[in-house]
Amino acid sequence: MTSSGKVNGVVNMAERIKKQIVIAALAVMAVIAGVGFGLYLYGFGPSPADPNQPASSDAQHRTESPSPGKKEALPKRPKSVLQSTLAGSWYPADPQALKKLLKECFDTARVSPRNDAIALILPHAGYSYSGKTACAAVKTIARHYERIIIIGPSHSVRMENVLSVPRVTHYETPLGRIPLDVEFIERLLQYPVFQNVPQAHRSEHSVQIELPLLQFRNSDFKLVPIVAGSCSLETIKRAAAILKSMVDEQTLVVASSDFVHYGAGYGYVPFTENIAEQIKKLDTGALKLIEALDAPGFLEYREKTGATICGYVPIALLLSMLDESAKAEMIDYTTSGQLEGDYSRSVSYLSIVFSGAWRKGSPIEPPAHDAELTDSDKEHLIALARKAIGYAFEHRKIPEIPELGIEIGDTLKEPRAAFVTLKKGGRLRGCIGDIFPSQPLYKSVFSNAISAAFRDRRFQPLQEDEFDDITIEISALTRPRSVPSSDKIRIGTDGIVLNKAGRSAVFLPQVAPEQGWDLSETLTQLSMKAGLAPDDWKQNAAFLVFQADVFGEGEK
Repeated sequence: MTSSGKVNGVVNMAERIKKQIVIAALAVMAVIAGVGFGLYLYGFGPSPADPNQPASSDAQHRTESPSPGKKEALPKRPKSVLQSTLAGSWYPADPQALKKLLKECFDTARVSPRNDAIALILPHAGYSYSGKTACAAVKTIARHYERIIIIGPSHSVRMENVLSVPRVTHYETPLGRIPLDVEFIERLLQYPVFQNVPQAHRSEHSVQIELPLLQFRNSDFKLVPIVAGSCSLETIKRAAAILKSMVDEQTLVVASSDFVHYGAGYGYVPFTENIAEQIKKLDTGALKLIEALDAPGFLEYREKTGATICGYVPIALLLSMLDESAKAEMIDYTTSGQLEGDYSRSVSYLSIVFSGAWRKGSPIEPPAHDAELTDSDKEHLIALARKAIGYAFEHRKIPEIPELGIEIGDTLKEPRAAFVTLKKGGRLRGCIGDIFPSQPLYKSVFSNAISAAFRDRRFQPLQEDEFDDITIEISALTRPRSVPSSDKIRIGTDGIVLNKAGRSAVFLPQVAPEQGWDLSETLTQLSMKAGLAPDDWKQNAAFLVFQADVFGEGEK
């Protein structure tokens, strides 16, 4: 090789290395941007861990959703238990030690029990911090409730305009198992704002921390655990109206929230002097709006002050459910700064009781099915996916969606899951998506387009010189629903989620026809994909089904 050739070779190699570094950087930025990894559906090995991946917490479920107002008998589900993950860290794992701690907390509270309590706001820190404050409000409960709804914020799973309820039959703590109100939950799941996002419930402390307190005080109740994502006021009002139409005099609603989180570790240092007084002033401002039952004002206050109140959505939802005659009373208030004598890092804990009566709202008819996508909607989604990948190559960064100039219609803003598939020369080049809706459809397409291009671990990241050769296919999924048995699954129409013994796997509707499988072979393959024995699908397995609206570009 000539000297010139050697130089050119070095330059070309440097350019290739530079390009690989850029692609790797894009992949990292995709994670930083929160676009997620999604699920692999065209591979037949186990799916990688993912915030939206169906797994052990989405336990067995074998019922059809009844229509609101109907007293249909639901098929009996196999018992499926979601284990609280807080024992041994947030509170004692030993039942007797836990009971002793809770008795001490309740004995300390000097409150007057009342028969007209209909709702509470409780903190959700470890019991050594907020246990006494929470127990003080719980102790005001003077009667038995058949149903307790707990609404807590999601701290680890990103969800937008979605509230998640689990498809399990029981929650377990060291004090025993709590049955879920399965029928109530199935009715909620008929509305798009309520979804089943399994990962949202696996370790969410905002709901789980309240359970032993309520078990200790109010045994023998049915539970409705709800984990709330970030939600607009419109979504909050919609969810509140649905819940209000379903609650009755035997229902207690608990909004789980800590209040102001102060300190550099929380990214919130609006003042550096008179810290304790300033924190209390912020908390008091929020409390006044809560006492006024002013959900819009409360949300505006949080936005204006930046007050780091983690359970702002559950609180606003509760306020939106309450009748104007309800009365709020703060029962106890403390801060971790006060408890530890150090305000450089402080969290506020308030407990509040609401008295009154539930006045059931008008019945709200759930939509019969997901809104149909128009040809224009589909064109916009395809354009969104292609422009997102193209922008990443051109600018070497993940774009903000408004930068792409794509019109986003109302149908595309509804919560819905999607897969994005990339093909090159008719061969798979990347495919990642969601099963359980946790964000608007257009955001699911956007994030999964980036992930399919740069994060599908079965392939090298897409190269810029391949971009013009790929075709994009989108599968917009309907909401997963339970089926009573495997013989109700329709090959070529239904996508399938199999759950058994803490394992799960998924196939899109098109997988079985593409492989030439009948139902038995499909479920055998799905069982093996989940890491189970080939015939394990035949007994004690639970199935969800969904459909897909598949559309895309023509072959290139």
